[in-house]
This record gives sequence, C-alpha cells and structure tokens, in this order.
Amino acid sequence: MDLKFTAEDIAFRDRVRKWFDENVPKSELKTHEEQRAWQRKLYEAGLIGMGWPREYGGQDARPMELAIVADEMARANAPFVVGGLGIGIVGPTIIHHGTPQQKERYLQNILSAEEVWCQLYSEPNAGSDLAALKTQAVDRGSHYEVNGQKIWVSFGFFSDWGLLLARTDLQAPKHQGISCFLIDMRQPGVEVKPLKQITGGEEFCEVFFNDARVEKDNLIGQLNGGWQIAQTTLGYERGAGVLSRRTTHMISLHRLIEVTKQLKKNGRRAFDDPLVRQRLGRAYVEIEVMRYGGLRILSRLEKGQRPGPESSIAKLYYSEFDKRYHEWIMEIMGPYGELTDGIPAELDEGADIAGHHGKWGLDFLQSRAPTIYAGTSEIQKNIIGERVLGLPKEVRTDRLRAKEAATEGRG
Repeated sequence: MDLKFTAEDIAFRDRVRKWFDENVPKSELKTHEEQRAWQRKLYEAGLIGMGWPREYGGQDARPMELAIVADEMARANAPFVVGGLGIGIVGPTIIHHGTPQQKERYLQNILSAEEVWCQLYSEPNAGSDLAALKTQAVDRGSHYEVNGQKIWVSFGFFSDWGLLLARTDLQAPKHQGISCFLIDMRQPGVEVKPLKQITGGEEFCEVFFNDARVEKDNLIGQLNGGWQIAQTTLGYERGAGVLSRRTTHMISLHRLIEVTKQLKKNGRRAFDDPLVRQRLGRAYVEIEVMRYGGLRILSRLEKGQRPGPESSIAKLYYSEFDKRYHEWIMEIMGPYGELTDGIPAELDEGADIAGHHGKWGLDFLQSRAPTIYAGTSEIQKNIIGERVLGLPKEVRTDRLRAKEAATEGRG
C-alpha cells in the first residue's frame, strides 16, 4: 500500500486533532460514570467503532481513518475508553459470527457504553494452552448452565456482560469441544474478585461461575465451534492498536529526551553521554519498525481481509520492545527510574509533553504484561513459525536429538 496520507486523510486527521484539542478532559476521570460519559461523547462525535456498519452505530470508515483516530487519541493523551474490550474484541466478533438478533441487541450498547464487556478466556491452568480450559456449559434444555473459573479478566468487576469460552463436549478433542457464549455478569451465580497487582492496580479479576445461566440465543456461532471464533477474537486483540502504541511510545521517548537534558550523570547532562544517546537512537529506530508493522496490518484491513496470523508478528514485536524500552529507561534514569509518583520538579523543566508525568517505575512494572496477555511471546513465536513461515511443529537439531537419546539411555 501507499504509506503516505492522501489529501483527504490529512484533512480528516486535522479535523480529528482539532476535536481532541477541544474536548479531551482537563482532569483525570476518577469514576466509572465519568469514564462512561467520555466514551458516549466519543460515540456521539462518531469517533468510536468507526469501522462498524452504520446500522449498528458505526461509520463504515476505512481502516486508515480508524488508525488516524487511534493515533490522535494517543497524541492527545486522551483517557482510555472504558468499553475498549467490547469495541476492539467483542463487537467485531459479534459482527463476524453473531446472529442478526445479537447484532441488534448488543452492538450499539457496546459503542455507547450502556453495557461494558469483558473477555472470559484464560483459566488458572489454561492460559497459553487455552484449549485446556475446564469451565463447562451444560445444556439444560431451555438454557446452558455454567460452572468453572476464569482468571486475568480485565475490568471484570464493572463489566455488565462477558464473552465466554466454555467446554460443551467433554468427549471431543480439546479444540473441538468448546463453544462461545455471551453471558450476563450481573446475575446470581457469577462472583468477581479483583486481583491486586505489583503496580498497586486491581484491573484484573478472577471470576467464579456457580450454576450461572446462559440463554440458548446467546450462543455465538455453532455449538462446539468456539475455537474458530476465538481465533478471530485473538487476531483482533493481537493486532489492534499497533499504530497508536507507536505514537504513545514516541511521545514517551520525546519526554525522556527532554528529561535527559536536565538529568546529570557524572557531572554533565545525561543527553551528552554517548551510551545514553545510543539508547535513545535505538529506541527511535525500533518505534519506527513498530509503525511499519502496524501499517502491514492496516494494509490487510484496507483490502477487506481479517487479521491473520501475521498479527502475531506485530504483537510479539511491540510487547518485547516495550520490555526492552523500559529497561533502557531504568539504565538512563538511575534511581529516578524507580519512582512511581512522578519525577522531581527540577527534572521536569521544559519536559511537559502530552501529560506524561514521569511515572517510569509503574511503566516498567506494567511493561511485563504485554509479553503474557493475548498469548505469551513463546506462543506468538510458535504461531509465526507454523502459520506464517510454514515450519513443521517439531523441529529438532541433531544435537538436541542426541542429548535426548543420551538422557533416555541414562533413565
């Protein structure tokens, strides 16, 4: 694809940038209702769910326009969208696999934040090996009865609905006995417990199901066809937002550069240290690599194709880069990099960029998460090897085979 904006794209970007300049809240959104109100404002402005069909509240927008809005949101340091999982994952799954009745009932409420969604996939013993999940949905004639446990459920404590994977055939091979459901999170039989993290946050939860109810018309797709639906969902999760991530990182890098001009190392500005400049230059190059990975996904979407296994390349790259980048910040900032409540005022002079408050310590801790969620880095490498490069599932070198044989011989 042409990697340059058209004149129409530039005009659209300017309009969107002006809107964010005028409408981004000046203070932090502290309550759930304030966050819902912000999402409704975006929805009313036509800046959310833009690629969805118009009959369900979307704009039928091109993927390039979606990317521009995500980019400008990051640039303006706009608050996160409280219904992000519903918009980025659940909604597209319903659009592709749902019935007309399901689309009519749920999609517009997802966009307007009338209903907030979570994703109920991982379990204590079924994370990277998701197909090992044990939660069951048993057919009771008029409905399904759900029992089991999910974990690492993002924002489950204020979600109204969840996208659930549950086992519906215990005799089938593990990838073939799973179904996908829409489940009411506010009903009896659903217990949500927040999980305290090392960052101090509690956005992850564990969820327990005890005879919870799922109506028959809330089955998504075919019975026992949930694994194929999960691949659609994970494709969106792995590929979504790469360009906006690039913008977020670039803003952070500009912030870091300004801080290094104030920070002293060995009696001179950290910015003048050749090793620091090397780290900053390397970060800039890798952020641009991330941008082109995002454009590759964007090109696929512009052609009307769904996210494929190639999205694992982007996911692997941005998650591993995020970890490297924040390790470099720790090296450059020294003790200041460990602060979680902002850096001292003397380092903040001239460095007030896009509202970043220099909470490098929290960012460092959070940077570990992307290498785990939506499939670990190891899982992404397997997907890339098998589904993109076409490698066989088991590739062993002669040296490894010899070592295994020797180990077996000692047994």
